[in-house]
Amino acid sequence: MIKKTVLPLSFVLSLAWSLPGGAAPVTDQHWSLLARQLFPALTDLGNARLATANAVLATRRARIDACQQAPACVLNAGLWNEAEISELAAVAAKAPASAWHKPALADDGIPAQVGRELRGLNGILQVYGLGAAPHYPLIDGPLDAAGTPRFSATVADAVALAAAGADDPALALDASLRLAVALLDANGRDDAVAFEPLDPQHNAAALGRAHIIDWTLYRYTAIIIPGIGPENALPLSPRGKLNVRMAAKRFADGEAPFIILSGASVHPRGTRYVEAVEMRRALIERYGVPAESIIIEPYARHTTTNLRNVTRRLVAMGAPLDKDSLIITNTSQSGYIESPEFSARNQKELGYLPGKVGARLSPTELTFRPSAKSLRIDPADPLDP
Repeated sequence: MIKKTVLPLSFVLSLAWSLPGGAAPVTDQHWSLLARQLFPALTDLGNARLATANAVLATRRARIDACQQAPACVLNAGLWNEAEISELAAVAAKAPASAWHKPALADDGIPAQVGRELRGLNGILQVYGLGAAPHYPLIDGPLDAAGTPRFSATVADAVALAAAGADDPALALDASLRLAVALLDANGRDDAVAFEPLDPQHNAAALGRAHIIDWTLYRYTAIIIPGIGPENALPLSPRGKLNVRMAAKRFADGEAPFIILSGASVHPRGTRYVEAVEMRRALIERYGVPAESIIIEPYARHTTTNLRNVTRRLVAMGAPLDKDSLIITNTSQSGYIESPEFSARNQKELGYLPGKVGARLSPTELTFRPSAKSLRIDPADPLDP
């Protein structure tokens, strides 16, 4: 029997670092996708290679290099302080419009978006690298508990992985960008790109129909079913099945041309079921709803981001944002969406309301008018930005 030899990571990296200086840089397509999804403004800023950013970036580079790859030192040095955030945001303010891949990603301006992304990046380094508690410990956080040997080993490997990608042109802005992406990658937390490209691969038929539809023929732009999160191993919880059935009835009444399903793989932690996908399956197989009338949004992990992310899909569809959509869900969640508590949670976690909750039509139905603020990207929650 042939015995396999496993080379230590440090030895593999030493071989990589000994390659000829003229070797071409290697781009990790998965990292590029993750960085583009979580940090669109920072990615664009790195691609712009603005000379005015050199001072703050050079200072940070020297600080990180001085750590000589000691994990805790590298991670702490990688954190952005408020002065650095302000300086980079000022650089972004001077960049030409052509520098931005998604100029409409922030209704409050690119500098504000840069600040959000840098603070979100800090959060990733703190939770996945330095052991800070995540916002939702039951569903978030690294593979292994902070302070355990396995946590420390994963962090060290992620720091080495980030160093190995130092020449990756897709993450050229700052070492902290590579650190954040490497930490998520090392922990298998790449949820934010699990369905990319979302619309071409999963929503193409419905989007094609949306772009030629006459919206004036319908009372609502879409029927929205937010995720409810089954706390068991079933594909859909009983309440999830109830939501699907109620939506199928309203769709059959001709109230809206589309049903938008929002929900990720969240409850219980580690589940293999994605709620939006399972709801779509139920609508098609159990109720005969045409696939071209269904849009999935498989990333939202909370009711707050259910409504935020649904707005993004409405924009992708070309739906008029000055027309109501209809939220259909069980009485418990419907009442919560209408409550002051939910409004306060949106303000705390998102910094804005994703839209205006309007008239209550029944114990399970609410109207909803989406807000353009929902287009802001916020990597404070890197699994659902």
